Amino acid sequence: MFSTAGKRQRIGTACAAAALLLLGAAPGCARHEPAPVAVRTAEDWFPLRVGSRTIQVQVVVYPPEMERGLMFRRELGADQGMVFVYPEPIRMSFWMRNTALPLDIGFFNARGELKEVYAMLPFDETTIQSHDAQLQFALEMNQGWFQRNGIHPGAALDLAALSAAIAARGADPRMFGLR
Repeated sequence: MFSTAGKRQRIGTACAAAALLLLGAAPGCARHEPAPVAVRTAEDWFPLRVGSRTIQVQVVVYPPEMERGLMFRRELGADQGMVFVYPEPIRMSFWMRNTALPLDIGFFNARGELKEVYAMLPFDETTIQSHDAQLQFALEMNQGWFQRNGIHPGAALDLAALSAAIAARGADPRMFGLR
């Protein structure tokens, strides 16, 4: 025969064990949660289509990485570049402080249409400012890339691929007017 106190203790222990099992916290119980997804960084490369060309780009969305851009780089592959993503359309201004690479910059509107392309010289701190005040994305590539590849104003930036890259960076594409 069991004492009432002993019976209460066993019932309490059984209830606690059942609660742990239900919560999946008991030793040896496997929890079925998705594995954490690693957020990609500004150093990672993403495929992106511009006009008829597929390139590899680094996607920058946060102010500190946008301020750094391609500064201090000594090389950039033939079909590699960097995309700057802004939360809303603006008039764009860029310069080449601490940037040794000769670059071209293409400015795109919110629909992903290339509107303007400018050459930028190494270490030149003269501001390159867009004419259009409704631009949302900037693409820096090696100087001459746009012309060599027949990418002219009117060419389209693949916004679906850009949206996926932004999400992989840990940002919400909707913050940039994308889906």
